[in-house]
Amino acid sequence: MLVAGIDEAGRGSIIGPLIVAGVAVKEENLARLVELGVKDSKLLPSHKRRAFAVEIRNIAHEVCVRSLPPLEIDAYVKSGRKLHKLNRLEAQTMANVIEELRPDVVYVDAADVVEDRYKHHILELLRFKVKIVSEHKADRTYPVVSAASIIAKVERDKAIAELASKHGDIGCGYPTDTKTIAFLERWIQDVGEYPDFVRKSWRPARKVRSEKGTSQAKLI
Repeated sequence: MLVAGIDEAGRGSIIGPLIVAGVAVKEENLARLVELGVKDSKLLPSHKRRAFAVEIRNIAHEVCVRSLPPLEIDAYVKSGRKLHKLNRLEAQTMANVIEELRPDVVYVDAADVVEDRYKHHILELLRFKVKIVSEHKADRTYPVVSAASIIAKVERDKAIAELASKHGDIGCGYPTDTKTIAFLERWIQDVGEYPDFVRKSWRPARKVRSEKGTSQAKLI
């Protein structure tokens, strides 16, 4: 039997992609993930995540990664309730990953406040039958989801590192990071419009643009 776990990284960021990763493991190899000591990626330092990611790929039957760039996220959520639309986009992407992996059972970290509703959002998009277990904090409960969370975070970190190599220190890309906000403020002051790697529809990004754009206009 093939068992899969799916999780994401970068859901609430302003800068960079949202990464959805799926890890499919043969049932008899699940114990190897437990022995490896995988856990929620947020509980691991970056060097440990990178080391685990290599081992996970060696253990897995298949790994699937999907990257959603800011332009796609902005376009999808521009109408309707943002959180609801993002949930549906994430469910759609997870369905795509499940189609690629073709597991017998899959555990997903539910983005919706209603776990069962999130499961049905995914199921309605699939073209084959599969058992889905949709739970909050699944990345802390099921090692196969922990493995997916690690892969997603490592891929997200790579994307942020690549952006930083081109544009300087952008922080971690989340609105809670003062370096990220400072980068956005500098960009708006210098350029006037955000680049494609910024989620323009996010409230913190709109707030910075409104405040710094107004300041720039006054200077002109």
